Amino acid sequence: MAHIIVPEAEAILDKEFKVLDKGFVRLIDYLGGDGRIVQAARVSYGQGTKTIREDKGLIDYLLSHQHTSPFEQVILTFHCKMPIFIARQWVRHRTARINEISGRYSVMADEFYVPAPDQVKYQSISNRQGRAEEDVPAELRQKVLDVLTREQKSAYENYGNLIDDGIARELARINLPLSLYTQWYWQIDLSNLFHFLKLRLDYHAQWEIRQYGKVIAEITKKVAPLAYQAFETHVLNAVTFSGKEIQALVLQLQGKAHELKGINKTEFEAKIQRILSTDKTVL
Repeated sequence: MAHIIVPEAEAILDKEFKVLDKGFVRLIDYLGGDGRIVQAARVSYGQGTKTIREDKGLIDYLLSHQHTSPFEQVILTFHCKMPIFIARQWVRHRTARINEISGRYSVMADEFYVPAPDQVKYQSISNRQGRAEEDVPAELRQKVLDVLTREQKSAYENYGNLIDDGIARELARINLPLSLYTQWYWQIDLSNLFHFLKLRLDYHAQWEIRQYGKVIAEITKKVAPLAYQAFETHVLNAVTFSGKEIQALVLQLQGKAHELKGINKTEFEAKIQRILSTDKTVL
């Protein structure tokens, strides 16, 4: 196949999938799919695409044994709109190609992220970079939302005044907050996209970027369903133990849990609970 068409992907091209209050993700273009992965893997044998069952088995084998180069043959291009504080986490994945809207050339839109009331949480004590689970009193929640909204409005009004006064856009923008929405085109190959999803769908990731991860995951399923199924099985829903953690597992099975040393017991127990859970699906 010189050019691979995936009907399920074609059906959602340029369709806007809403994320958060004002954000979205759109699949702009894609190159290849499951068929391209198996073609790339079999090229040294000179064999064409076989049955779906054989393709599924090959893709599963490749991912389970970390033979990732055939997955790099599949490329997806997204148009994404997100708050700047999410974009700065997102851009840490340096294996993608990005073209972002520039506040030096464009006047930024009056669009800011305001979290839903149920996402206003206390700082977690156990997770220094995350939120606690307990609810915040309604009065305090409203106070937080009022502060965010008021400061966003003030910052944008001052920005607009500077623009009207003829001040350079590159200077006028510098006091705009991280809650301002930005947009970009984001192109990435499937292997690196799976790495992105592994990290950004994890419960440790910030809630807001997990919402983008979920939408991108659903789009990816349309482009390469067999590959995504293998990713879910061998990466997303897998649990990995270090050498010391495996020793700890052996001690537990031997009834010697009191001898556990040299591991993060909180993380270790979390992994055990994930295995014991009846629902092992991240999404």
